[in-house]
Amino acid sequence: MELTLTPMTAQDLARLLVALEQEFAEDLVAHRGLTPEAALAQSASQIRESLPAGAATEGALLRVARVDDTEVGWIWVAVPGATDSQRAWIHNIEVQPAHRGRGYARRMIQLIEVELAQLKVPELGLNVFGTNTVAIGLYRSLGFEVTSQQMAKRIEPAG
Repeated sequence: MELTLTPMTAQDLARLLVALEQEFAEDLVAHRGLTPEAALAQSASQIRESLPAGAATEGALLRVARVDDTEVGWIWVAVPGATDSQRAWIHNIEVQPAHRGRGYARRMIQLIEVELAQLKVPELGLNVFGTNTVAIGLYRSLGFEVTSQQMAKRIEPAG
């Protein structure tokens, strides 16, 4: 049983974006202090801006991960464009809860790296929330290094 990545269809993307928008909004509430409503609006807007043509967006590698005929997850990578000529970015990587802990995220990244190498892309980057220690451990084990760091502190309103 080998994991493969296949191009995502418009139907796949429509189905997967519902959960992505909600999960990203929850992260914005937890880590950026937005209200749930504002977070959902920002999440949907940011994703729409990043994928203006949906699954057909130029420069977006949208791949569904399958083991045999079973969908186990997906990955979204933006290849370098006008704003960054050297680095591709992982916008999202997701393994379905029932399939976690089997090395599928690691394999998805490895397969994307092969695809990026064929496109002559020299670097792959990503952002990860500092509390996501499992993902941070995975990324470090794959050779990712911290290149910048953001920190924040919430200030309680006076009175």
